[in-house]
Amino acid sequence: MQQPVIITTIDIYRFSIPMEPFTIATGTMDHAQNVFIRINTNAGFYGVGECSAFPMIVGETQDTCLIMAREFAKLWKGKDALNIPDRLQQLHNFTAGNTTIKSAFDIALYDIAAKNAGLPLYQYLGGEKRKVETDITIGIASPAIMAEKALSFKRLSAHILKVKLGKNAVEDVERIKQIREAVDSELKIRIDANQGWSFEDAVFVLQSLDKYDIEFCEQPMRTWYDDRLPELMQLSPVKIMADESVYNRHDARKQINSGSCDYINIKMAKSGGIHEAKQIHDLAAEKGIACMMGGMLESRIALSAKLHFVYASPNIKFYDMDTCMLGHLEDPCTGGVTYNGYNLNIDDTPGMGADADDGFLEKCERFSV
Repeated sequence: MQQPVIITTIDIYRFSIPMEPFTIATGTMDHAQNVFIRINTNAGFYGVGECSAFPMIVGETQDTCLIMAREFAKLWKGKDALNIPDRLQQLHNFTAGNTTIKSAFDIALYDIAAKNAGLPLYQYLGGEKRKVETDITIGIASPAIMAEKALSFKRLSAHILKVKLGKNAVEDVERIKQIREAVDSELKIRIDANQGWSFEDAVFVLQSLDKYDIEFCEQPMRTWYDDRLPELMQLSPVKIMADESVYNRHDARKQINSGSCDYINIKMAKSGGIHEAKQIHDLAAEKGIACMMGGMLESRIALSAKLHFVYASPNIKFYDMDTCMLGHLEDPCTGGVTYNGYNLNIDDTPGMGADADDGFLEKCERFSV
């Protein structure tokens, strides 16, 4: 029987990362509104976690995450960090939702568990390394500006573009037309409407884009139109990926069983971390629905956790792991994921292999529980 690893204190940081403004259908962000935590233990090592609040999608702000983090920390003091299901159930018993800040705590527990086992996290999760090439995202702008951006990514040897749409259906078609003309047939194009279209707009855009060889469309409509997704699936020549419609395994089950999606986008900020992400992944694998690893605006810290999870999740076939390339003006991470062009790698340091730079942390507001 393994010895418990007892949580002693938890340090919580307001982890704001300045970035170039980035626009999607739901709004514009000029800072990654993140929270970083260190869970200290009696075993001589700590675990780290990070989450990225995206209020217009998940409904949490950096401030709500910081408040809930202090409540969570009180619940966990003196408890065994290695009993991950019990620790997470404590959080669920305390509050519904709040999956973004829950994900930071979940990630930190897995970091501790892997360090305790002396294994890199992906090996602790039973995975093995493989090639992971991310797409690169183009935010919403005029069709001409977006086409020029696509061409610049092509020159930088990108192979997969993810294009944000959802502001105006007619302009969205023109955006893709100009992007496809700019990059020819050499690059894959996937699109993400971030819930921006009505049912009628979604039908119009997706049918209009048939000739432009679109890999898939993420979340065409608001989640309250989920009941119309089976109809859209029948009318759309473009495959549909559920994003905001799937937070947890129960959402995934409903989407799959109702014939509402071809694929599912897994994000730690929606699932509450690795534990629930694995449940979604396994259910989708059983049903033959491929998944994508996505994210909000995390630094390379949470990105490292995501890469470890990908290595342990063979049903993740698509990678949207470019958040650190989307205009972060500072890199607060030491160790962790490295990019070789658009390919991601990580070394075999025990645990997650990533931490926050102490110099960056000195500038951050801190709470200790």
